[in-house]
Amino acid sequence: MPKPILLPKLGNSVESCLVAAWLKQPGDTVSVGDAIASVETDKTTVEVVSTLSGTLMKHLVDVGDEVPVFAPIAFIDDGSGDAETATTANAPAVSPRARHVALAQGIEVGALMGSGPNGRIIERDVLAAQMATKSAETDAKKLTPVARAMVESGHYVASTPGSGQRGTITKHDLRPAKPEPTAPDSDEVQTVPLAGVRKVIAQRMRASLHTTAQLTLNAFANASAMLAYRKQLKASDEALGLRDITLNDLLMFAVARTLPQFPEVNATLEGDTITRSRGVHLGFAVDTPRGLLVPVIRNAHTRTLAGLASDARTCAAAARDGRIAPDQLTAGTFTVSNLGQFGIESFTPILNPPQVAILGVGGIALRPVQVDDEVRFVPHLSLSLTIDHQVLDGAIGARFLQGLARNIAVFDLLLAL
Repeated sequence: MPKPILLPKLGNSVESCLVAAWLKQPGDTVSVGDAIASVETDKTTVEVVSTLSGTLMKHLVDVGDEVPVFAPIAFIDDGSGDAETATTANAPAVSPRARHVALAQGIEVGALMGSGPNGRIIERDVLAAQMATKSAETDAKKLTPVARAMVESGHYVASTPGSGQRGTITKHDLRPAKPEPTAPDSDEVQTVPLAGVRKVIAQRMRASLHTTAQLTLNAFANASAMLAYRKQLKASDEALGLRDITLNDLLMFAVARTLPQFPEVNATLEGDTITRSRGVHLGFAVDTPRGLLVPVIRNAHTRTLAGLASDARTCAAAARDGRIAPDQLTAGTFTVSNLGQFGIESFTPILNPPQVAILGVGGIALRPVQVDDEVRFVPHLSLSLTIDHQVLDGAIGARFLQGLARNIAVFDLLLAL
């Protein structure tokens, strides 16, 4: 008996996925737990495993399709009944209403695959087949024999509704299926479709700008104490395991210890509800072969520097290798995006909804500072805070930046808190 495999819920915030690849084909034997497909969320790639044993009969969706969770994606014959008779008009799997419509329209239900519970053929399956048949017949009637031959060749498509008698499409209504190339030769350009994770990221970025009122504030923080401490870590006993702690780890530690003082910034906006979190669930941007991912370190404000650095390393490696779980990429309350390693002085980070703030970090550069009667050049870290002005006023964002800069300037003292 054919039974459906449903797309499972892949993380608390995942409502749909893109089908990346089919790992099992119709006719293949599958067992419970076998990976039958891989799907992409906006954050990661996950394998969908079979919940049944038997023979895969049919794919219900194609590669590249966006599928909502809990929707059927394939049928598997589990051997509990005759797969052929299960879809005939006399079988109990055909609903009475669907059977009546099929008989009235002369549709062979044995050729259909049902979308109802347990693969049952229901009325909408018959109606869909009816519409497809009528559409094909109508299209065939509208084409003259010459025009039909040209279309079937694959080189022409209809460009007008039809100028012939009674709207019949003639050869004069056709145009080349592929326009003449206007770009350079194919070996000089590369055409890449906006698809998969890249397409989802693009949609999320547009949605971020369209649904929020983004304002970016820029500041600098004296990085002398942070650089000095980093130097001590590099020179520490290797057995302590502190040499791999990075400047980004130090920065995220400072952010995690500063945010509890500014609960308005450590917040999310969903609908008309602002949620201010007591815990700092710190997201950080990671560049991966599949695009930008943002792992989240839970309760980062409670972690030691070494513990936070270890969590960041583990999450970043899992993100780059495609092993990170969807739930590790959700429910953040604040995000840090650091481009300083690329020599970027400053930039405008885009909000990661529903979060109401994101910190962009640029490089460290010398800035003139007046000390008594002389000017000294002191290393400073560039900070850019984007806030949702729907939720946060500029003054609150400025106070957070001021507090963060102050904590960075006395980083060694921050470690004692």
